[in-house]
Amino acid sequence: MTADDPIGRLEDDDYPAYTMGRAAEMLGTTPGFLRAIGEARLITPLRSEGGHRRYSRYQLRIAARARELVDQGTPIEAACRIIILEDQLEEAQRINAEYRRAAAERRPAGGEAAGGEPAGEPPATG
Repeated sequence: MTADDPIGRLEDDDYPAYTMGRAAEMLGTTPGFLRAIGEARLITPLRSEGGHRRYSRYQLRIAARARELVDQGTPIEAACRIIILEDQLEEAQRINAEYRRAAAERRPAGGEAAGGEPAGEPPATG
């Protein structure tokens, strides 16, 4: 994708294609809601050359999740914190899975860990 490829940019989840008004309309909410989740640092919209907020599809998905929680009665600040923590947990789980895969690839054939102990069991003390 190049800067001269407008179609490619529209397919990019991170491209800030939506104005605040359009984003609010798509989410069925108000611009004030988008400002509030921005103030809570859930999303940080990019700014156009004129200083107007612009949102990406990725940001709209996050905002939609916040709206679901708020519609269920969760205060907006709590909803934002929940989503942030969910994202951090997901990232930690992804990293943990990568470490486990890497460790499994380093393990010698036969299921033994380095040092001759069976994988998953603590070394014998004696």
